[in-house]
Amino acid sequence: MPVGHDLKDFLKNAANSVDAYLKGYLAGLKDCPPKLHDAMTYSLFGPGKRIRPALVLLCYQAAGGEDGTFGVPMPAAAALEMIHCFSLIHDDLPAMDDDDLRSGRPTNHKVYGEGLAILAGDGLNTLPFELLASRITKPELAIKLVKELAHATGVEGMIGGQVLDTCHPEEAKAAAAQPTLENLQRIHRMKTGALIRSACRMGALCAAPHDTVIESIDTYGTAIGLAFQIVDDILDVTATEEQMGKKTGKDAAIGKLTYPSLVGLDKARQYLADQVRIADEVSKNLGPHAVLLSQLAHDLAERTH
Repeated sequence: MPVGHDLKDFLKNAANSVDAYLKGYLAGLKDCPPKLHDAMTYSLFGPGKRIRPALVLLCYQAAGGEDGTFGVPMPAAAALEMIHCFSLIHDDLPAMDDDDLRSGRPTNHKVYGEGLAILAGDGLNTLPFELLASRITKPELAIKLVKELAHATGVEGMIGGQVLDTCHPEEAKAAAAQPTLENLQRIHRMKTGALIRSACRMGALCAAPHDTVIESIDTYGTAIGLAFQIVDDILDVTATEEQMGKKTGKDAAIGKLTYPSLVGLDKARQYLADQVRIADEVSKNLGPHAVLLSQLAHDLAERTH
């Protein structure tokens, strides 16, 4: 996969490379029931930007990774995309966000039923760790990547954030009763930001740079993870259903805590600009290999769907 300096070409090539890798990996699952395979691939290869696996590859490059074909970080990139798709399948379920559309197509449970959709999500939540353990040739790196992804996915990461955002257990009642910027940032840092930050960190870990480089990429990942969710919050208010490929205005309808609802659209856009500025500064400090990271931060902030 060519590296280049054009973000659009990089993202296209990254998506094609990750898709090809995933298809090859899934083809090797000889005992996977066909219905389960179909349900997993329906969501895994649906329309999508492949931003998280692209971040793995971009941060590998920015951290000094020398493998121009991205063979070293590709298992990590593929693992991230499977985890992301697992989360989307489960998020769309009636017991969660209850969505009928995802990127303009019927959601997984609308096509395969709730039971198989749950199991397809379970499959895409377990395969990534088998993939990392079997395809990362350096044991020490494999352990680091498995630990990183498990933490970002788990109870202190994405799953914990989803609980705070969707459910209302005892520990979330105080936050729901007192809507503050701190509580909102905690939800977003866990639910959306943890996996994006982890994508950046996993790419850097594959390049094995100095700790200071990993810390810089961690800062970048934290900033764009928050920026990504702020944009989602803004688009739920300003975008059309046709633009988003799913229902909009749902957050406001159910009184969900979002940046526009808490601080208003203008202030939300200012918070977004602040995060992009942080990401931009980190990218510049990392040097010429990180130029696409800066471009991506701006593109994510300006996206319309």
